[in-house]
Amino acid sequence: MRSSVRWPLAVAAMMIAGRCWAQTTPNPALLVLSKQDHTLAIVDPVSLKAIARIPVGNDPHEVVASTDGKTAYVSNYGFGAYHSLAVVDLVAQKPLPPIDLGALHGPHGLSFREGKVWFTAEAARSIGSYDPPSGKIDWVMGIGQNRTHMIYVFPGARRILTTNVNSGTVTMLERYDLKPGETMPGVPKGAILPPGGDWFLTVIPVGTRDEGFDVSPGGNEAWVANAGEGTISVIDIAAKRVSATIAANVPGANRLKFTPDGKMVLVSAGPDLVIFDSTTHKEVKRLEIGHGSGGILAQPDGARAFVACGPDGYVAVIDLKTLSMAGHIDAGGNPDGMAWAEQK
Repeated sequence: MRSSVRWPLAVAAMMIAGRCWAQTTPNPALLVLSKQDHTLAIVDPVSLKAIARIPVGNDPHEVVASTDGKTAYVSNYGFGAYHSLAVVDLVAQKPLPPIDLGALHGPHGLSFREGKVWFTAEAARSIGSYDPPSGKIDWVMGIGQNRTHMIYVFPGARRILTTNVNSGTVTMLERYDLKPGETMPGVPKGAILPPGGDWFLTVIPVGTRDEGFDVSPGGNEAWVANAGEGTISVIDIAAKRVSATIAANVPGANRLKFTPDGKMVLVSAGPDLVIFDSTTHKEVKRLEIGHGSGGILAQPDGARAFVACGPDGYVAVIDLKTLSMAGHIDAGGNPDGMAWAEQK
């Protein structure tokens, strides 16, 4: 009889101890997806240790944090097999009900801008936005290109860029709001635009299998990594055309990021992280970081960068002052997409 009393007391004690030992989400926090474990790791950027791992769905590829840093959204990709975004409460460290995208299959690239989640739907050749307050997909736009993969939404959400991997193109979308009597090139006088204006699309040819890309901090250029031929296309945003093609020797490059000051561009290409000077377009350094590289994230203060090395099962930490390896993060098997979350 005595042992039957002790057992529930022991269980209660363990539960209390577990709560006491649970670590609160650091602020800021580094978020890292594990495609193998199907989890989102919340990593302390000081200790470089994962303090929580939350389940996020069948095939997590990209993650983005809300502006207030309290919620994360994760695309479940599956090359078109899936159609959901996982949602994570970063404060309570628990999954929330996922977002069903319906017929918009193959979500991949993500951006959080103007209070909304913007996403690509690769299998549907479309992009869209999800409005968290209303809980609805409030906008969808067909791109008409093959494998619309990554997305960048400019401040104000009036200009958007996507890379289209199998088409070898970048699509620039621009929204115009015409008042009565106003005209613009390409729009017939007296044309009736839908509420909120209309979107005009420009398709810009780049290189083969263009995937990873980023926009310079000033918004003047977009650099696009062409994985199929190892080059980088530089797009002049104002002119809407490629202004330079860099023979970068980065075959297989699938992610590219500017440093916060805009001076360097980081490209993940197989076992290397290749660093370019954004002004001269010259290679600055090539670092061996593992047996394969994927997602890249630059710390907002420009001190470090994080590069996912999927086959190695770690995230490489790069010191951007010395351009050298500074450590590793164990964030789960086959890490890839990353984001920075700062609670406000």
